[in-house]
Amino acid sequence: MTGEEYGKAYKRGFDLTVRFLLSRGAWRDLADEAAQTAWVKGWERLDQLRNEGLVVTWVNSIALNVYRSLVRREPFKLAQDRPYEKTAAINLAAIDVARILEFCRPCDQSLLRQQYVEGLTTSEIAQEYGVTETAIRLRLLRARRDARSQVEQRTHASAAMQEYPAA
Repeated sequence: MTGEEYGKAYKRGFDLTVRFLLSRGAWRDLADEAAQTAWVKGWERLDQLRNEGLVVTWVNSIALNVYRSLVRREPFKLAQDRPYEKTAAINLAAIDVARILEFCRPCDQSLLRQQYVEGLTTSEIAQEYGVTETAIRLRLLRARRDARSQVEQRTHASAAMQEYPAA
């Protein structure tokens, strides 16, 4: 992907990245900051992008990790900055992840849970398993593909059942 193509993807995808983070419960100002940082990191690591059609998805995953690290680094400061916001809320993203994990193989469940629920980085997961970060990235990629496929199959089956209910 060239710099010009990445610039076009940025123009198309920046707002999508912010909305993605907001849908995961991010605060607006942190969502903007994390999205900007993620697009910069994407630019810096453009050589790691395997499928140009998935650039927004790729940057969204970077943005989610950036947001988590921002929250992890300064949780007390964030709570003090927003005394008017409730600190106890339902984590809908965790519920969604738990439902999706039900469709996955046990080995995939473990990896995806560590990254998306526990918030571990690929290097932390790699250290735990005693393998390289690249191996973990590949396993996570395959696990996400399998999970996506399972969710799509169940969605299509559910839509077909609603369209043609049994008599």
